[in-house]
Amino acid sequence: MIDDANALELFRFADPVQSVTLQVACDAPMVAGEDRYYAAEIAVESDFINGTVGLHISDADLDEWGQCLAALEADEGAEWPPGSRSAWLSVVPEDPLEVTVHDSPSTQIAVQIPVDVPTGWLEENRLRLERVRKAIAKR
Repeated sequence: MIDDANALELFRFADPVQSVTLQVACDAPMVAGEDRYYAAEIAVESDFINGTVGLHISDADLDEWGQCLAALEADEGAEWPPGSRSAWLSVVPEDPLEVTVHDSPSTQIAVQIPVDVPTGWLEENRLRLERVRKAIAKR
């Protein structure tokens, strides 16, 4: 579990019925060589299912998320974070947006959530990314 006091949302795909969000703990990164990894948690909430899955993300993963947002703006799909080290998600820009959260390699369970995102969702997620980058840069 992430302490909400030290966490920021990196993304939010939400409508009145369901949502998929990711919070990043912007304090106390794990250091592995030159890389810093931050604890994060993907949360799925709906009337049908609620759950969370943890992962760790790096500065490079944040850059990759920025590229995913550009791909979604171009009506291309996105998978993030790259590699198979932890949980990940895929996003298909259809109407409604299809977000699939994959808990691999742990349980190998995947949950697909259709989300009727509101106008402006892409720009809001870009602003969230910038807030996380600024918070991490202060460390």
